[in-house]
Amino acid sequence: MEQQGVHPEDAEGTSDASARPGTGEADPKNPGEKAAQGSDPVVDEPEEAHADEVEGDEPLLPARVHRPSDLMRLLIGVLAVALLLAIAAFAHGTTSGLEQDINKGTGQAPDLLTKIAGLASSIAILLVPVAFAIERLIKRDGLRIADGVLAAVLAHGVTLATDLWVAEAAPGSIQEALTQPSPGDIHALTDPVHGYLAPVIAYMTAVGMSRRPRWRAVLWIVLLLDAFSMLVTGYTTPFSITLTVLIGWTVAYGTLYAVGSPNVRPTGQTLMAGLRTVGFHPVSAARDSAADTPENGDRGRRYFVTLEDGRPLDVTVVDREQQAQGFFYRAWRNLTLRGFATRSSLPSLRQALEQEALLAYAAIAAGANAPKLIATSELGPDAVMLVYEHTGGRTLDSLPDEEITDELLRDTWHQVRSLQSRRIAHRRLVGDAILVDRSGTVILTDLRVGEIAAGDLLLRMDVSQLLVTLGLRVGAERAVDAALSVLGPDAVADCLPMLQPIALSRSTRATLRRLARERAEREREAVLEASRQTRQTRLESASHATGPVLEKPDKKAVRAEARAEKRAIDEAVEEAREEDLLTQIRHQVLLIRPQAPVEPARLERVRPRTLISFMAGAIGAYFLLTQLTHIELGPLVANAEWGWVIAAVLFSAASYFAAAMALLGFVPERVPFLRTVAAQVAGSFVKIVAPAAVGGVALNTRFLQRAGVRPGLAVASVGASQLFGLGCHILMLLAFGYLTGTEKTPSLSPSRTVIAGLLTVAVLVLVVTSVPFLRKFVATRVRSLFAGVVPRMLDVLQRPQKLITGIGGMLLLTACFVMCLDASIRAFGDETTSLSIASVAVVFLAGNALGSAAPTPGGVGAVEATLTVGLIAVGLPKEVAAPAVLLFRLLTLWLPVLPGWLAFNHLTRKGAL
Repeated sequence: MEQQGVHPEDAEGTSDASARPGTGEADPKNPGEKAAQGSDPVVDEPEEAHADEVEGDEPLLPARVHRPSDLMRLLIGVLAVALLLAIAAFAHGTTSGLEQDINKGTGQAPDLLTKIAGLASSIAILLVPVAFAIERLIKRDGLRIADGVLAAVLAHGVTLATDLWVAEAAPGSIQEALTQPSPGDIHALTDPVHGYLAPVIAYMTAVGMSRRPRWRAVLWIVLLLDAFSMLVTGYTTPFSITLTVLIGWTVAYGTLYAVGSPNVRPTGQTLMAGLRTVGFHPVSAARDSAADTPENGDRGRRYFVTLEDGRPLDVTVVDREQQAQGFFYRAWRNLTLRGFATRSSLPSLRQALEQEALLAYAAIAAGANAPKLIATSELGPDAVMLVYEHTGGRTLDSLPDEEITDELLRDTWHQVRSLQSRRIAHRRLVGDAILVDRSGTVILTDLRVGEIAAGDLLLRMDVSQLLVTLGLRVGAERAVDAALSVLGPDAVADCLPMLQPIALSRSTRATLRRLARERAEREREAVLEASRQTRQTRLESASHATGPVLEKPDKKAVRAEARAEKRAIDEAVEEAREEDLLTQIRHQVLLIRPQAPVEPARLERVRPRTLISFMAGAIGAYFLLTQLTHIELGPLVANAEWGWVIAAVLFSAASYFAAAMALLGFVPERVPFLRTVAAQVAGSFVKIVAPAAVGGVALNTRFLQRAGVRPGLAVASVGASQLFGLGCHILMLLAFGYLTGTEKTPSLSPSRTVIAGLLTVAVLVLVVTSVPFLRKFVATRVRSLFAGVVPRMLDVLQRPQKLITGIGGMLLLTACFVMCLDASIRAFGDETTSLSIASVAVVFLAGNALGSAAPTPGGVGAVEATLTVGLIAVGLPKEVAAPAVLLFRLLTLWLPVLPGWLAFNHLTRKGAL
């Protein structure tokens, strides 16, 4: 592309000296410096300029870079090796038939051709790497040769280790697939991996022969000849050849990622030469260091370039290394978000160049103020540049608050409306992408991540992003008012489903998280301050009491003080509570459009919790299946004691009444008991869609709020129940563990497991108290917990019958689960395989603790594995342990799902949830 016509008279402000950035003062020492405050710098006279002067270039570029593409190829190679070994291990018939067919076909090759191929390949396999090394050394590229030698040495080590593993420890099917009797000695076997071929492949890959067409052709010819000759002569198998290639390829990319690849990023001098090739006459270039942040690393390096004649230029240089920054983040977004939310995580340089150029032309054609693209060019094979007319100005982030006027906000929305009128999505409307020049005109920059012919969802995401960007600077009310005045209420209301963190940019989400932490800290400080003031007032009142003898405190007075402290804390929480920015924006829009949809749209394809749950469930299912494959379930079920099965069902049903008692014991207010039981049954359904430690807490809190308990008190009641439950769980685990350790000993000495557990807890406590960061972290959360839960517990302590109900319900709940597990064991065992109640209780408590900690719904996978291993460890045969655990989980987790769903829907219709 040639330079657009730029006349000398268009270069406004040309003088004998350059302008000092932001001041307009002459600064002859900085002829090419960019205007940091938005003023267009003035170009020096050509005779005063120093040719090829580059300011702010990167003199300390790293010599090597770690490319994500190398890591991805390494992971693909490892998976391919694992898949090949799995096929060889489990598809023995297929591998044998494939080897026979290949051997039959290669056996028909003429002997002369076989000998020629073997001789040529044996010579070429050594000469080709040496020839390439000589060629690289002549061109002074010895680093690549060193990388290749290192990769070859590592590949040789991996081949030796693989040969040793196949000969000594691999399954017989893998050995048969990778080896065969040696033609020279029928009592010996061929090598599973070829000790010279894998290093050669690793060397050739690491030095980059595959990226050079001629050398790549020679490489493939040599490899095919060598593989053909070895197959014909019977010195290898097809699986051995494939494994050899994969090992060499994988080790090469692993070496490249570990040591890094040579950095070939273009410098400022390369940029100056590239500008001359497209018809410009640059004088100097200044690097924009403000754009070199980790968040902007993938957006290219930016230069301000002065010319011998004409206006200055803004040049963006994009290379492969910068383009790869943030690769894994974009890949994760591609995996978890739906297709409309993101595009290819790593496009080619040509695609990136064409995308940005197309967006630049389309934005101007749509009538929006955007930088004018006047030239594009490649800077060698690993970089491209885009040349724009200079647009001096300051970003929205750098503007002071008093300069962000309502007119400026409306002008920003006008630019966005121009883009959206032509179905153009910007997709990054953050503060540093909005430029304001000296006249106050808004210019939208950084269009390279945009999209043309965008769908409605992307356009609505742009509106929601800009609302949040402006709201962070001027508040929700002004941001929404400006949007309404330009876009209209309907367009703004339609963006509410997109107003969620996942639809916003990465930097915006980080800012919202920081503000949320600050709000939470202010709320905690308010609660602690209210608690301190209440205690201080109570102490001052007590100090004014007179009398020779201190009388016993009146119970009514104690209750009144507790209620006063509780009211003070609740009032402090209500006063300190602040709405987040997204909620404020929703409220402002709903004032204009009360019927606007506010339910967030589903943008995620896969959630992290879903992936973790799936993996944990797969591990648990695999564990159970491996245990059940060695058990004959037919005779076992036929001989099961159905009386004990019925008993297990009854104990499982009784657990819901016990759970209701455990919750209501910490709620002083009157709540219907049977409806609470129904809520616990509904929790069986919630456990399947959320982790057990989270879903139950949320459901009980919501239930208490709907039952008339104030939100703060409902949270405190559930928190008190959880706190008491944790304490009872630990005490029962220690007590039953102690009893289990004394069952087989005449003395009352605890088991080694209990002692080891206590020592582990003591070490963890010492570590937490000795590290300042951990100590502060724990202390802050413990203080906030006690500030809200302890007053609620004081209310409960004043009602002994409630406290007895709560603690009794917790003990009964644990007893029901223990008896259910014991009945499940007895259903499949006999008198010789029965366990003591103490042993069953220890196994259950340990499994339940792990299930609550696991991030899977209902502890799927973790609980099954822990219970099965625990029962086997205490002496139960696996033929009984596996079906017993299966029955126990069936009764306590899976069968209650349908009743739980019915109860959940019933309570929802009744307004109880």
